[in-house]
Amino acid sequence: MMAAAFAALTAVASINACADELPAGMIKSAKGSAAIERAGARKPAQAGAALMASDRVVTGADGSVGITLRDETLLAVGPNSNVWLEKYAFDPTSHEGKLDATVKKGTLGVISGKLSKQSPGAVQFRTPTSILGVRGTEFVIDVKDGE
Repeated sequence: MMAAAFAALTAVASINACADELPAGMIKSAKGSAAIERAGARKPAQAGAALMASDRVVTGADGSVGITLRDETLLAVGPNSNVWLEKYAFDPTSHEGKLDATVKKGTLGVISGKLSKQSPGAVQFRTPTSILGVRGTEFVIDVKDGE
C-alpha cells in the first residue's frame, strides 16, 4: 500500500515538473542575427524553437524575431534589441496567468492575447524608464540606447 502511494505521489510530481517546463511560446520567424539566451548559453533563434520563461531574445543590426506565446500573444522583436521574458504562466482552461517582460533596448511590437483579456493587470512590460500594464491592446515599445 505504501509503495502504491509513493508511486502516485511520484507520478504527480513528474506531471507538475513537466507543466513547469512547458515552453512559454515558439519562435515563428527569425531573420539575420538573432539569438536566444538561456541559462548562460546562447543559441541561434530559429523558426520552430521553443521559448521558455526567463529566456532573452537578442538581435543584431539585421535581426528580427517573431514569437507566438501560448496564450496567442504575438511579439515582434526588432533589430538591435534585447528582450527578456522574465515570467510566463498561462492556464489554457481559465486563461489566467502572468506575463512579465523587460525590453532592455530596441523595439518590441505586441499584440496581446488571451491572458491580458482575461486577467487585467497580469501582463506587464518594463523598460529602463517605465512599466506598462496591458489590458488587451496592440502597441510598440522603442527603447533607445542610453535611456
